Amino acid sequence: MPSAVLTTVAATGFTVAFFHAAIPTHWLPFVLVARERGWSRGRTLAVASLAGLGHVALTSLLGLGVAWFGFQLEERVGSFSWIAGGMLGAFALYYGWRQLSGRGICHHSTPGSAHHPSERCGHEAEGSHWQEELRASPLVSARTGEMAAVGGLFVMLTLSPCEAFLGVYLSGVQFGWRGFVVLSVILAVATLGGMTLFTWLALLGFDKVRLRSFERYEAGLLSLVFGLLAVVVLALDHGHDH
Repeated sequence: MPSAVLTTVAATGFTVAFFHAAIPTHWLPFVLVARERGWSRGRTLAVASLAGLGHVALTSLLGLGVAWFGFQLEERVGSFSWIAGGMLGAFALYYGWRQLSGRGICHHSTPGSAHHPSERCGHEAEGSHWQEELRASPLVSARTGEMAAVGGLFVMLTLSPCEAFLGVYLSGVQFGWRGFVVLSVILAVATLGGMTLFTWLALLGFDKVRLRSFERYEAGLLSLVFGLLAVVVLALDHGHDH
């Protein structure tokens, strides 16, 4: 039964990370900057992958803190499943509230732009908005060196970790360090795979696909995913006890 729970958590983690990577903020800036600076497809994909590694590294580091906290708590309370299920349910309610209130999930702003990150929530993440930010950003300026442009994109994505995956790390606490390693690998594969795929498709001219809907309804989708995961974790743990 524990293996069934881990499989469920792992599948959920892959879904969360992959669809998070589908959000335009994770690939559109690389495509737009590449077009302005005349980068090749190979260079653009390499820069996107490098930034994705930073994104994954910071998320994993935060996940390490979540895992350590969970391990300490599990030693004191014994079974951790009901705590994880309750917290996942709380995450589901939180993201549901953000979706219904129109707040959505805030994502990073382009380095050097005049927009504050808090302005980039919910329904404002349209392609034209990124176009406006990039026109005012040093990332596309001829006066900005190539390494500075790459560094700007790296920092932009690295400093915006996948907060939703922290809930997945929490649900994997009951599996110890093995669970943490498995989920970290899944986070890396799904994130880098998703970013590379959507960046490549955009470079081929498929950037008009309505992937912005993922960002607009991301909070609602996460609410549904965490709600289902909470039910599964609690149900499987209850079945295991009996």
